[in-house]
Amino acid sequence: MKAFGFFLVALFITVSIHSQEFKFEKETIDYGKIAKGSNGEKTFVFTNIGNEPLVITKIQSSCGCTVPKKPEKPIMPGEKGEIKVSYNTKILGGFYKKITIFSNAKITRKAVTIKGNVTESVPLEKEKSLLSKEN
Repeated sequence: MKAFGFFLVALFITVSIHSQEFKFEKETIDYGKIAKGSNGEKTFVFTNIGNEPLVITKIQSSCGCTVPKKPEKPIMPGEKGEIKVSYNTKILGGFYKKITIFSNAKITRKAVTIKGNVTESVPLEKEKSLLSKEN
C-alpha cells in the first residue's frame, strides 16, 4: 500500500510540473550583421510540452524598436506555436533586446532575446559591381 501511495505522489508531482510549459527551439535569435532598412522580422518557435492548453496573455519588449506579436489562440499540448518579432532596422548599431512572454505556464514569465548589428552597408551585389568597375 505504501508503494501505491508513493506512486500516486510521484504521478501528482509529474503532472503538476508538466501541466503548462513550453520549450523554445531557440531562446536567442541572432540577426548577425544586417543592412539598414532590411527585413527585421524573425520568428520564435516553441512547443507546448505540457498537458494543458497554453495561453499567452501578453508579450512586452524592452523598447519600442521591437514589436512582438503573440498567438491569438491557445496552443494545445504537443503543438507548436510562433511568436513573431519585428525589429526596426532603420536604427544603426548593435542591439540586444529582451522580449518577455506572460502566459498561464507554471513559470508565468519567460524571456527570450534578439540581437544583431544594423550597418549602413552596400548590398553584396552592388559591392561586387563596384569592385569589378574599379579593376
